[in-house]
Amino acid sequence: MSLTPPTSKLSVSTLLLLLVRSIPLHAQTTPPALQEASVTNTGLWIFLALMIAAVLSVLIWLKNSVREINQTTKQLKKPVEEEKINQYMKNFDSAQIDSFLKFKDKQKKPNNNNTTIVPAIILMAALLLPATSLFAQDARATPTKSVLGEGGVIITIILVLIPILLALVLMAVKTSNVLRQFRNKRMTEEAEKLAERLKEATDDSLKEVLKKRKSALDFQLTRNELSGTATAEDKKGLLNINSNTEIAVVNPKKKATKRPNVDPALSKMILWYIGCAAFWLVVGTSVGEYLGIKFVAPDVDHVSWLSFGRLRPVHTNIVFWGWCSLAMLGLGNYIVPRVGNNKLASMKLGWWTLILINLTVILGSICLMAGISNIGEYREYIWPVMLPFAVGLLLTLINFLRTIAKRNTKEIYIANWYIVAAIIFTIVIVLVAYLPWWQDGLGETIAQGYYMHQGVGMWFMLYTLGVVYYFLPQQLNKPIYSYSLGILAFWTQILFYTLIGSHHFVFSPIPWWLQTVAIVGSMGMVIPVIAGTTNFLMTFKSGWHKIAGSYTLPFFLVGIICYFTGSLQGTAEAFRSTNLMWHFTDFTVAHSHLTMYGIICFFMWAGIYALVPRLTGKEPPQITVGAHFWLALIGMLFYVIPLMLGGTMKGLMWIQGKPFIDGVIAMAPYWLWRAIGGSLMWLAHIVFAYNFYRMLATPKVVDVKETAIARLSEEK
Repeated sequence: MSLTPPTSKLSVSTLLLLLVRSIPLHAQTTPPALQEASVTNTGLWIFLALMIAAVLSVLIWLKNSVREINQTTKQLKKPVEEEKINQYMKNFDSAQIDSFLKFKDKQKKPNNNNTTIVPAIILMAALLLPATSLFAQDARATPTKSVLGEGGVIITIILVLIPILLALVLMAVKTSNVLRQFRNKRMTEEAEKLAERLKEATDDSLKEVLKKRKSALDFQLTRNELSGTATAEDKKGLLNINSNTEIAVVNPKKKATKRPNVDPALSKMILWYIGCAAFWLVVGTSVGEYLGIKFVAPDVDHVSWLSFGRLRPVHTNIVFWGWCSLAMLGLGNYIVPRVGNNKLASMKLGWWTLILINLTVILGSICLMAGISNIGEYREYIWPVMLPFAVGLLLTLINFLRTIAKRNTKEIYIANWYIVAAIIFTIVIVLVAYLPWWQDGLGETIAQGYYMHQGVGMWFMLYTLGVVYYFLPQQLNKPIYSYSLGILAFWTQILFYTLIGSHHFVFSPIPWWLQTVAIVGSMGMVIPVIAGTTNFLMTFKSGWHKIAGSYTLPFFLVGIICYFTGSLQGTAEAFRSTNLMWHFTDFTVAHSHLTMYGIICFFMWAGIYALVPRLTGKEPPQITVGAHFWLALIGMLFYVIPLMLGGTMKGLMWIQGKPFIDGVIAMAPYWLWRAIGGSLMWLAHIVFAYNFYRMLATPKVVDVKETAIARLSEEK
């Protein structure tokens, strides 16, 4: 699947131009076959242009990097400028000045040798990748006898460019490492020169200047400059202070440090969960990206294992069980013991769950591609493959219940309510879906509706809301707005969501009253959705300004908005009148991505960005986190909105009695936008995987001042 957004007006204009040029205009006598060929070649040309742009961008980056390496090599042979050393000394912070002064005080004999030092490296702006690629060729595909206009030729060129691009990317990574080594070598040389200069400095005036500078750096306000030191009094009774507060959401705890201590064994296990989840996200959405391309170029391959009917369940099941489930469980392994102020009951059970779920995803994907599958959407894995997943959930439930039972707090925080309830319901759902006694005739249909919708609402949604109830207040540094609204949303979701599975089969042979119960339950879902949305947005109260300075809160905000709009959209789809128009169209595909992607994925990313830096002590690059956010958001909008419009149009055409093939032909430009939006979302996932890597292993950059002070400390 997917990725996201151009950040400049030029980029948006370019994409809008591609949209306009991607819809060919034909006279009424143009045969449908030519229209399909035109749209197909248009998508291939766009994809080919993107591949060429990527190759050229990497080549330009490599050229500039090699040039910088050559310049850095020359710089290594030159002495360091005196002005550069003086600049480093002026920029000493308080701790560095203090270390230098202590060193000089302990130095027995002053050294009068004057050493001249050497100038600095010039960093090149050419390392910046081009932010936007413009296409010179006409994106419209018109029937032509040119060889290059053939879809097969274009696909062949694309397949040739893919390994070239991968090789260039690998070369770029190697070049980047070499360039970083050259930079660090240069910085280390400057640090040694600076340490030598500081060691031999004998000018007392320098020490006086540095002492004054340290005094200025250490200055702090006393926080009573304006109020004074007099005791505050309210002689006229203007203030009404109520010291009787309501019951706290959780027991008061020690204020968390910036990097709270976490059990290293637990940190390692959580990082493995999130790492596996990130891997499956890239793999699963790469399959989705390929499926999106197949809508534009359906003849891209003729391999049975890669057919649309087999790859589509591979994509959905990988992102469901591999990405979302592992990410949720990884965050839960941190939240459950954290809010109970104790340790996770068993690390061994946590590791076994990780192994069993990964085993399920691997075996399930192989079986699906080989054509071995079960009936029913989202339960395509056969029961022997799904069994390890169910066992893993059972082990997690036991682990979490034992952890909560040994908590050091009086209350069970609401996040644990949602998380444990989600696991319990999921075990029940899996049993309903896979036990054979009601799997014949309409019983199988009813069981499928129950499983399909409860899997989304009672596993992914319920568990994810528990994650939000912990991380959103943590990131805002304030308690949840209303514990009561959270409890209301919890019980009403359990009451209504368990009734609505049959609204997927309105107008089917299942009993009419059961369809009506599902519709009424869908209407009842308005209560928990509005309660939860209100609770989250009111928690933002007085904290909206924090969004601009946070890279987690924007993900939370998008997730909250999608939670409200996507859930109410599901309620709207349940009515018989709207179901008649939207069912079996691409509108349902748009709805599933608005909910599973807009809600679950954005909340998972928010939680991961909030937690992983606390476990590793390393922050992701802010620029790439921003790129991930905007690519994912705009890619989702490019994906969802055209499919909603096209699905509505197709449904109206069916109601009007138009031939089925007319709806397929009319959807072609909307499927092109589906591929574009999916590509942006997919690119966002690659950026996210890179961000996760940077949070694990940020490359070391030599700090000249710190290195120089460390050298002095070694000589004490």
